[in-house]
Amino acid sequence: MFSEESRFSLQSDSSWTFIWRAPGTRYHQENTIERHCYGGAGWLVWGGIIFGYRTDCHVQSGHIYRDVILDQHVRLFRGAMGAEFLFMDDNAHPHPANIVDECLQLEDITLMDWTAYSSDLNPIEHVWDMLDRRIATRQLPPTCLTELWRALLDEWCNIPQDQIDNLILSLSLRYKACVASSGRHTHN
Repeated sequence: MFSEESRFSLQSDSSWTFIWRAPGTRYHQENTIERHCYGGAGWLVWGGIIFGYRTDCHVQSGHIYRDVILDQHVRLFRGAMGAEFLFMDDNAHPHPANIVDECLQLEDITLMDWTAYSSDLNPIEHVWDMLDRRIATRQLPPTCLTELWRALLDEWCNIPQDQIDNLILSLSLRYKACVASSGRHTHN
């Protein structure tokens, strides 16, 4: 199971200027929308993917990560898959917290060795990007936290499962590209 959290806000999380345009209209002013870095409120959500399935989105904190994510999702998958189950999360806070480590040990859940911030290798990072793009292109973009949460839940459920499965199946190609680039950025 690949898991990760991502932050979604009412405004862009980057200082980039995003341009949604038709071919040939690259520099038209009406196609430019500026968004400010981390402006406004947002949600930190967690999700997990596995071939053929995805979990629900959850707002998270350290205790919620243990009590909801690990207990209600990861432990159940581990029980269903048996000893070959391998869990992937990054080393981001709150994952390495003592309460999380104790839960993983108690449930005999094996963590995959994974370098923190390995976005090129974690397929759920690409799912978060799909989710972000789906929200950004909604006819009526969210204007408050309640609308953003509803949009996140709605768009998360509407991402085609075959796209998620294809990301998981493409892992070996991304591993090879990462090795070929000596661990630097790849385009896969």
